[in-house]
Amino acid sequence: MADLVFDPSIIALASFIIFLGALTQSLIGFGLAVVASPLLYLVEPELVPVPIIVMGFSISLLTLFRERGGLEFNGLQYALLGRLPGGILGAALLVLAPQAILGLAIASIVALAVILSIFKFTAPITRTSLFTAGFLSGVFGTIAAIGGPPLAILLAGKDAKQFRAALSAFFIFSSTIALIILSFAGLVTIHHFFLSALLLPSVILGYLVANRLVGRVDKQKIKILTLFLCSLSAILLASKSIVALAN
Repeated sequence: MADLVFDPSIIALASFIIFLGALTQSLIGFGLAVVASPLLYLVEPELVPVPIIVMGFSISLLTLFRERGGLEFNGLQYALLGRLPGGILGAALLVLAPQAILGLAIASIVALAVILSIFKFTAPITRTSLFTAGFLSGVFGTIAAIGGPPLAILLAGKDAKQFRAALSAFFIFSSTIALIILSFAGLVTIHHFFLSALLLPSVILGYLVANRLVGRVDKQKIKILTLFLCSLSAILLASKSIVALAN
């Protein structure tokens, strides 16, 4: 891990990936982890999930500040309640599963996120559905830092500004929960926070560039491009993991 911190090529590539993810999330409300997790896991598994969770927390904080006027927190407390047991289950899987299995799990989560986005599944917003979305978000978010899709499905009908604000608020609290759970599981080290500090400028840059582009770009085209990139990275990660398991 110490060698990774000082490898300029890995840090440069990871910074570019984080920039793309932060730009995407700032524009459409989610996407940092969906874009970054499979690509970073291919580059260096140690970058997933802790540094991405920290990056997700950071971009959510910035986005919520920008969209704070549209925040409605009604009902999100039930999603946060579900996040806790889901996060504990996710941490247990991280501890017990070998690296190749985790790679397959991350690829599967990304593939599921893409499918849900393409087919636009909808569900009524109730206490039960919010808790269930929070639970799934906890499992996915702790394993791969990809906690957005389950809740994004429920909130898809909201105004764009309210959608980004609600998801950002949820990510801020859920990221904190994930880091606490991972810390108790012994999966968080000082090196993770050092790496996060190195990658943080890319989050800020992605956010600032997105602020210039909001209202000027076709978000549907951005979403399609994002889903294509995620699909490709999921296939590559799944292939690498299957080869590792076969050997």
